[in-house]
Formats: sequence, structure tokens, C-alpha cells
Amino acid sequence: MAERARTAASAARYGFTDTRADTLLRAAGWWDAAGLVGDASDVLLALSRAADPDLALLGIDRLREADEDGWPELDRALRENRTLRGRLISVLGMSTALADFLVANPGQWRSLEDSRCTVSETFIEQLLDRLRRDDGTYETGLAAEQALRAAYRGLLLGIAAADLGHLVEPGLDQPSFPEVSSQLTVLAEAALTAGLAVAEQETGASAAGSLAVIAMGKTGGRELNYVSDVDVIFVGADDVMVATRLASTMMRVVGNACFEVDAALRPEGRSGALVRTLEGHAGYYRKWAKTWEFQALLKARPVAGDAELGRLYAEMVAPMVWSAADRENFVTEVQQMRRRVEDHLASEHLERELKLGRGGLRDVEFAVQLLQLVHGRVDPELHSPSTLDALEALGAGGYVGRADAAEMASSYEFLRNVEHRLQLRRLRRTHLFPEATDTTELRVLARACGITRSRGRSQGESLLAEFRRHAQGIRRLHEKVFYRPLLQSVANVPTEALRLTTKQAASRLTALGYAAPEGALQHIKALTAGVSRRAAIQQALLPVLLDCLADTPDPDGGLLSYRKVSEALEQTPWYLRVLRDEGTVVERLAFLLGTSRLVPDLLVRAPEVLQLLGDPARLIGRTPDEVATSLLAAVRRQPGPSAAVAAARSLRRHELLRIACADLLGLMDVPAVCEALSSVWVAVLRGALSAACRQRQAELGRTPASVAVIGMGRLGGAELGYGSDADVMFVCAPAEGVSDADAVRYASSVAEAVRKMLGTPSADPALVVDADLRPEGRSGPLVRTLDSYRAYYQRWGEVWEAQALLRARFVAGDEELGQRFLEMIEPIRYPDGGLDAAGAREIRRIKARVETERMPRGADPTRNTKLGRGGLADVEWTVQLLQMQHAHEVPALRTTSTLDALTALAEAGLAPADSVASLRKAWLLATRVRNAGMLVRGKAADEVPGSGRDLAAVARVFGYSVDDDPGEFLDSYLRVTRLAHAVVEELFYEN
Repeated sequence: MAERARTAASAARYGFTDTRADTLLRAAGWWDAAGLVGDASDVLLALSRAADPDLALLGIDRLREADEDGWPELDRALRENRTLRGRLISVLGMSTALADFLVANPGQWRSLEDSRCTVSETFIEQLLDRLRRDDGTYETGLAAEQALRAAYRGLLLGIAAADLGHLVEPGLDQPSFPEVSSQLTVLAEAALTAGLAVAEQETGASAAGSLAVIAMGKTGGRELNYVSDVDVIFVGADDVMVATRLASTMMRVVGNACFEVDAALRPEGRSGALVRTLEGHAGYYRKWAKTWEFQALLKARPVAGDAELGRLYAEMVAPMVWSAADRENFVTEVQQMRRRVEDHLASEHLERELKLGRGGLRDVEFAVQLLQLVHGRVDPELHSPSTLDALEALGAGGYVGRADAAEMASSYEFLRNVEHRLQLRRLRRTHLFPEATDTTELRVLARACGITRSRGRSQGESLLAEFRRHAQGIRRLHEKVFYRPLLQSVANVPTEALRLTTKQAASRLTALGYAAPEGALQHIKALTAGVSRRAAIQQALLPVLLDCLADTPDPDGGLLSYRKVSEALEQTPWYLRVLRDEGTVVERLAFLLGTSRLVPDLLVRAPEVLQLLGDPARLIGRTPDEVATSLLAAVRRQPGPSAAVAAARSLRRHELLRIACADLLGLMDVPAVCEALSSVWVAVLRGALSAACRQRQAELGRTPASVAVIGMGRLGGAELGYGSDADVMFVCAPAEGVSDADAVRYASSVAEAVRKMLGTPSADPALVVDADLRPEGRSGPLVRTLDSYRAYYQRWGEVWEAQALLRARFVAGDEELGQRFLEMIEPIRYPDGGLDAAGAREIRRIKARVETERMPRGADPTRNTKLGRGGLADVEWTVQLLQMQHAHEVPALRTTSTLDALTALAEAGLAPADSVASLRKAWLLATRVRNAGMLVRGKAADEVPGSGRDLAAVARVFGYSVDDDPGEFLDSYLRVTRLAHAVVEELFYEN
């Protein structure tokens, strides 16, 4: 017993766990009481590498018992022939079904010594040889089926042995997955041909001129499994009855001998005629076929029977296949069909199904086929029935990213290899990955797939981790590609419109609304010239973009802007990838370019914002405080004032573009836009002030004074627009031991530096720091001390200056000094007892004078958003007058915000709620129109356009379609401002 235990322990080193291993090894002559016998070490090492060493050893013992006379020859071959050893042991260690075949056919193992067993060009010849009688005719009936089964199974054995042999004997040729699938497909085609030969013998009819067999599914794609139904369609000539007898006989013979021949993909499915003529097929497809049938026909390929008839069928269906995407709701139907397949899958199998489950083979195949059918209408490079070939073409053509295509192909091959190994086990059709708890099956499958231990995991655990990783990757890419909005957009473009270089393109552009189609064609030609990947992606994008631009106020200008942006960003690696992979980005970019002149100018200098267009949450996700914090941090890191201002300008450009895009796309309301723009301006001011102070401190070696910047006007109210200047006042406080004069001199140099740095001309909207609201205006000192301000306002301050102080708030510099300034002006802007009658009269007089003197010559007062009737000045002067009259007793009115003050007026009962609502509506409308004017024109303007492209563009920003009359928007604006002006007449002048 002790000796036996030692021997078993020694045998266990070779991976054997079966207690019979010792006995079986002894019976083979490879083991004795002392252990290994003679030159059997190579055999035992090979057995140890088998997927299941115990199963492989048992298979060899069964072969020995089945053919004892031939055992010495097999034993010698296993010891001496490395190729045979690797092939035979790998099969016996993986497949019980093929082991049974070898046992039932003694001597069949010899075929594995001959490379002819995997030369697919000879498969038909080998099958027909087994069926051929001495007189040259073929066997029929049961004899034919038995002969064909044995011949087919023998060739299948050869393919499997070549597929697995390298796992047992490293260094043997390792066929790729496509090579194995191709051999399996050729074998299936040979079986169909052989079965048809038997059918001809049995029926006495010839397939030539009578019947063509069209392969579908994986057979059509040359990507067959070890165990699959073979999908076919039969096409008959004039005598359909003869063709039907041939087809049904062939199905019986091949089905009993090799695999099920499934003709369910024929017209009308199983309820339809088994065989139809070419004309019958054509009539059905033109009138009755559903979308999924054209998807299935993508893989149609003649493989047996009458070659000419098969060729005519393929030529007949090809145009239908490659125009199927023109069908209404094509993309939606394909997507729904994939969801239905998934919904019908048992929930407990959803994560384990290699074929139909989430992240399974169907996810890859549906995604690839949908892309083929949509883009293949004009690109013949995509016309491949092979999933992997099509995926490679899609990547090469730029329809999907190279990395995505490579990842999907790798994962697809992994799952198909796992599927092959699962099916080889018992030669049964299965796609179910083993349970995570089935450690034995997982280990065997892992070894058969060449998976080794990793990161402390067993082989089975490593396989499970790989399976989950590939499935998750496929699902992610499937959802990215299969549900890509751009796909639907491309499918919506008629096929003829996708051929951008045809003569019909100009007339289509005219029909779409392009005013200069010849110019548009020149832009298209420039963008798609050459054979580069970039040109290929543009070729796929432009039809969609042209349609999207047609729905904007200026398609021609939008296309020109797109060309400029594309040329400016042609070296940006992610630019076209984002447009291709994010359909909403294309649609939104088209709207922005065809509506705004400011956006394309900013986009070429802040392209990173383009990546945000596909994600509204990221486009509007940053709060003003977050933006300010990051901008200031970036500015502080710069080595000097010039670099600091350059960094501030860059970040401001990014934020300005981000806000503009969100605004135009309707993702931000007016208060949010104003707050965001104001916050950016404040951050730029703080950064510039900090840089200027650091420079002066370095020059002087000390800090003579603290400086604070007080925001005025729209900056103070956090109500800036895109073209607004920054109205400010500078205040300083001398350091200890420093005179007021020296403090003012230092602070003035800092303020001038800030104004100069920010005012430097650039391609971006101007950064003008306007200090004209300071005491004495332009003729007064740029900076004053706190005491100087106090003395001025007490002695010289006028009512309009007190009114201007209503908007004053601290924005930059020394916060403590800023707060002291605000405390100092409280009694000035909110006087005890409120504004007296004389002061109110003066404000009314000044407003009337401003409207008279500052209204541009020839301007329409009803369309001026700033000084016009019911415009911004009307609302703001009314609010400010009421603030000065009542803020001393209504604390809520002590705010720099116009909207907050309006709310306080209504809540305090100082104005009727409906009147306040009219003023609020007019203020929001005028502010948005003013902002829209800047975005549309690319420069600041106060007047609502009266007609033309600019009016149409502003109306489009407000949600009007290109088919709507923009005059309706203008009428709406005039109606709202007219009502607001009536309220102003009552509250401002009569109250």
C-alpha cells in the first residue's frame, strides 16, 4: 500500500487526480513500481498539459483496449511523433465525443499524422471519395448517411486536433480563430455539396440548372462553429418541384449525418415554400420583407448547386441589402430586435450566455451589421459577410475608432474561442459559460483556452475574470456604437445624398437651403480630399452635418465655419473621433456654427469645449465659485504678470465658450448666464490685480498700500453680458507709516497695470476695465483713499452718483478694505428717510436726458434693448428709484441685483405683482436678446435686428424653427417691452 501511495503521489505531479491513473499508466507501459518507464517522459509531459489529463489518459486506455493489435504502433507514435502526440492527446483531453469517435473507428488516429486532414481544399474530394461506389455512383439512404457521418467526423477531428495541439506540444503551428472558422465553414460547404450529390443520386435529378444553395448566417460569413445549424436558402429554377425534392433530400442526408440544415431564414420562414424561383424571391423582398431579413441577407453567399443561379441570386439581393438603411425607422427596428432577443433570454442565463447575453457575440454582430448597412450604402469596402473583416474595414474607414475596433475584435475572438472549446467537449450546440461555482469545468475550459494562473488566481478564476472583462468591454462598445445618435442621423440621409461628389449634390444643397451650393461643394471637396483616415471620417460625417446645418439660420456660414474649425483642429487627435462617436456633438455643433459667429472664433482657440457638447451635465456642471477658484489657482502659478494674464485669458476664453454653448443650446437661463459671466470677469480681475501687486512689490521691496476693487454697474449686480465692460472703482488704504499720496501713487500704478494688461487687444472679446463711474469721472484720480471717497460724496456727491452706488460690491483685492468702503457708502445709497422729491425729479430728468442724448442716431427706440422703451434702462432706473426711496425701511431692497430687488418690491407691496412680473419678463427678455445679438453677430449690439439673417438667428436662439416667420419673434419682443414700458410710465414717472 505504501509503495502504491508513493507511486500515485509521483503520478500526481503530472496533473492526474483520478485514482485509476496508476493502473492506466501501468497498462500503457509508461509506469512501473519505480515510476516512469524508459522514454515515456514526453508522453506524460504532454498528458500533463492536456485540458483534462485524467480524461486524456482514459481516452488512450480506451484506444488501447479497442485495438490491442494496433497499440504497439500507437504507443511508438506517441513516444516518437511530436505532432501526433500533441494533436491526439489534446483532443482526448478535451472532447469526450471525439474520443468516442476514435474508439469506434480504430486506426483513425493515423489521420492526425497527415497534414492532409486540415487542408480544406481537399475536403469535398475526401467526402465524395467516402461516398463513391466502385462503379462511380454514390451511396444512397442509410449507407450514404453513415459514410458521410464518418467522413465528416474524421475531418472535424483533424481540425480540432490542429486547433488544440499547440496547447499540449508548445511549438506546433497555432491556427488563428479565423483560420479554424474558415476550415469549419469549408467543411460544412463540402458536406452540403456531398449531401446534394447523394440527393441527385436518390432523386435522379441534377442540381445543375435546378437548384442553388445559398449559405446564410455564420456559414455565409465563413465563421462557423464546431457545432452549428447551417442556415441556408434554396433558389430553384423553373421546375420548383424537382428543386424541392433535391433540397429536402439533401437536408435529410446532411441533417442525419453532419449537422442540422436550417432553412428558416427563407421568405415567410418555416411556413413559406422551401424553394422559390429567383423571381419569387425578388417579388417577396421588394414587397413583404422585413428589416431583419435584409440584415440576414448581408451574409448571403452561394455555396452549392447551380453556380450561375447562385450568382444571379446574390446579384439580385445585393442592391436590396445595401439600400435597406433607407427604410423608414431602419435603425430603430434593428435596435428593437436586439433588445427583444435579450428580453427573451432567461434572466439566470443573461450574464453567462456567450451568444445572446449582455456583452455576448450578438452584441458585436448586431453593432457591426448595423454599421455596415448604414455606411455600406456608399462604401463597398464594408460589403463583407465576415464579422471580423467588416470590423477591420469599419476601423480602417474611420466609422469606429481603431482602438474600439481592435478591442471589439479581440473580445469577439476570445468569446468565439471559448464557445468552440465548450462545443468540443461533447460536440453539442451550447453557448452557456460554466457556473462560477463549477470549478472543475472552469479549470478544464481555462486550460483548453490557454489561460494560465494570474495574480494569485487559479486558472478557472483567471478565465472567469477574463470572460467578465471581455463581456463588459463588448457591452460598453456595443452601447457606444449600436445606440450612437449619429447612426440614426446618417440613416436618415438618403443614399444618393451620401455620395457627396455626384452632380446631384449641388441640387440637393440648394434644396436644403444653401444659398451658394457651389461654394458649399468647394468646402466639402476640401474636407474630403485625399485617401486619409481624416478624409474618410469627414466623408461619413458631412452628410449628417449638411442636414443639421440646413436647419440653422445660416447653412453656408455654418459650413464655412465648420471647415475653418476642422482645418484649425486637423492635428488635434480627438477632434473627429468625438464628432464620429458622439452623435449629439455633431448636431449641437452644427446648430452653434450655423447660428453664432462668436462660437467658431472661440472654438479654434478653445477646442477642448467641443468634448463637453455631448454631456450637458459637464457643459453646465461647474459652479461660478469652482470656475473662479481654478482660474485664480492657474494665474498664481505663472511666473510673471504677462504669463498670468495670458493664463487668465485662456481660461476666460474656455469659460466664455462653455457658457455661450450652454446658453445657445438652452441649458442655462438668463440669471445663470449673467452670474457665470460675472464670476469669470471677477476672477480675471482678481488674478490680474494679484499679478500686478506682486510685480510692484518685487520692484519696491514693500507693499505701500492695500488695494480693493469695487464692482459697479452690471459687474456689481452680477448681471454682465458677453460684451459688457467691467465698471469698477479702485480704493486704497496706506500701510503703516506711508503717506496717502504715496499710497495713492502705488495703487494707481497697480490699477493702470491691471487696465493695460487686460486691455491689450486680442482676438477674444475685449477685457475693458472702465473706471468712469469714479468721482469726477475721467478727470478725477483713478484711485482714492477711503477718506477721500467719503469727503467727496459728503461734499460733492450728486444724486446720480448715489444711484450708481446701488450696484457697488467688493470684487477683488483687500476684502476688509472693500467691506469698509461698502459700509461707508451705505447712508449715501440708502439715505435715511429715503430719497426726497427733489432727488426723484433729478433722477427722472437725468433718465430723460440719457435717452435723448445716448440713443444712437436713427435707432428705433422700440428695438433698443438698453435704452429703448421697456428695455433694460427702463426697468433698472425704475427699480433703482424705488430702492433709493424705500430701502431705508425695506432691508430686502438693499441688493445689487435687479431681479432680487424686483422680488423685494413685490413682497413689500411697493408695486403690484403683475407690474413687477411685466418688468421681470422684459428685463430677462432684453438681457437675453442682447446676449443673443452678441453671440449671433460676434460683436456687441444693443438693437434687436429688424430683419434678415441676424433676426432669424436670434429667433432661432429663442426656439423658433427655420420655417417660422422671425417677425413673430420681433412682434413678441415689442409686445413684452410695450407692456413693461407702460408699467415704467406708471411707477417711475407717476408714482
